[in-house]
Amino acid sequence: MPSTVRFRLDDDGVSALRDLRARLAGAGIPVSSGTPQVTVAAGGTIPRGARDALAAELRLVALPALWLAGLGSVTGDDDALVLTAVTDPEVLAVHTAVHDALAGRVRGAHAAHLPGSWLPHVVLATGRPAAAFALLHPVKPVRARILAVELHDSRTGETETLTAPGRSDG
Repeated sequence: MPSTVRFRLDDDGVSALRDLRARLAGAGIPVSSGTPQVTVAAGGTIPRGARDALAAELRLVALPALWLAGLGSVTGDDDALVLTAVTDPEVLAVHTAVHDALAGRVRGAHAAHLPGSWLPHVVLATGRPAAAFALLHPVKPVRARILAVELHDSRTGETETLTAPGRSDG
């Protein structure tokens, strides 16, 4: 998907997630590259009006911490091992706010991120999921505060922060 809305996580959470990826990479398991993050919505281009509506909606919600505690897979990516988050009411409130703001404004919304389908997660391994699971299980939960909600355009590589930095109840 060209445009994604994602959670930017705090440094301690990112470090713990990178450590899990490093354990996997050390065992020869392919891992996800880039900074660990959680995708909240994905679709085609998100026009300026939708961005403005999204930023306004996000000013009304507190950004909670995520508890990433479950090893598993996600629909449509059988080769990945992910660390899933607990979907508590605060996390779901932010997710709902994002989708309320984008509804009717974005074409090509990715169904896996829509309310009722979304499973918040961070990709750890991109191959050999059974071996990755065996290596990490049981996994110590990772607490990661959501520092900001960002809009990322994969075509241009540009990332725009939609919430004020430090806006978290964590």
